[in-house]
Amino acid sequence: MSPTRKRFSAFDDNSDTENPEPAIQKITPSFAQPKKEDELPQVERIERLKPSQMMPDRFQPRRLLPASIRGLFYSGTITCYQAAERWLALAHQDSGYQGTIDRLLSMGSSFEEHGQIKPITGSWTTGPGGRYVFMIETGERRFWAACLQNVIHNPAQESYLRVEVIQNPTRQRQVLENRHAEQPSSVSQACEVASLILAELGLHPDPNTNDEFEFFRQARLQRMPAGLWDRITPIMQLTRPRMVQLLNILQLATPQLELADRYRLPERVIREVLGLPPEQWERMLRLSIQESLTSDDIVEITEVNPKKQSTQKAPSKSAPNPSEIAWIGLRRFSSALLDLDEIVLSQALDDVADSLVTSGRAEHTLRFLDELSMLIQARLSRID
Repeated sequence: MSPTRKRFSAFDDNSDTENPEPAIQKITPSFAQPKKEDELPQVERIERLKPSQMMPDRFQPRRLLPASIRGLFYSGTITCYQAAERWLALAHQDSGYQGTIDRLLSMGSSFEEHGQIKPITGSWTTGPGGRYVFMIETGERRFWAACLQNVIHNPAQESYLRVEVIQNPTRQRQVLENRHAEQPSSVSQACEVASLILAELGLHPDPNTNDEFEFFRQARLQRMPAGLWDRITPIMQLTRPRMVQLLNILQLATPQLELADRYRLPERVIREVLGLPPEQWERMLRLSIQESLTSDDIVEITEVNPKKQSTQKAPSKSAPNPSEIAWIGLRRFSSALLDLDEIVLSQALDDVADSLVTSGRAEHTLRFLDELSMLIQARLSRID
């Protein structure tokens, strides 16, 4: 038995003499559309539950749990605490995961200082293994924040979280919570638009699917009835053309969506990537992440020498083109210098020279610049 499994083995047992789980009627975890726009969901009761008694919604538009852990957790193979520990290990290797972890840990720390200000909402249903679990409607970030805090601080007992049992959970409330809590990534926003469309059409996810993105992709295939966009607009606070642009993101393959979501690539960057042939999408996404490209950068890269690009063999999907990386760095360097006046420019070049010598890169850089200077001069002489 692993240390983590042993440490939290008592948490796997849902028997709780201090706060017994109520025997209530099974509620199907569907997210229905409210009967009236102004109808508030009825709160059945307020409870205090342990995280091990809860289960986040797999089809929550804003994905938090990494893809490599999702299947194990949602199948019941690992507990929420084991998932949190694996997530922390991933964060040490990947800055994309680390950003999310840092934000969640900050939230968890605020629980200790100020208490849980906002409750988690949801309803009771049947989870993995046939046991009753509290299906989270809103508050998944609070749930994972508590799990991560438990793993890091290793308390003797699980912490309790305040929850509201809601009679009719809705996708609309879920999306509103997401947008108020933290600005979602572009991929998450695309899934939000899709989830609202599918909820309006009465289409619910298939729990047997292994790819949650397949559920959201259905929205791009639907015929939108009159008035649908008008009902979604107040929730998303976006125009219809903007929402259509977001839906187009779902053209990416699932691994590409996960990549763009993890590093929170802007929609404009993804839009430029989608304008390229599909076989170039993953390579350009990786290049965008590695070099922090803007949408203008991608346009420039694809326009540097399109004829040459069309005749060259397509590079590996995971390996960015070295000439593209060099061009991006040089363009940024020259653009920064062009905006400086003579006095500041002289000081900047002096500082750069000092840094190159100190770092031991001066000779290599000088050789590269000499060669580049000769190549530029040769091309300029042809123009003359």
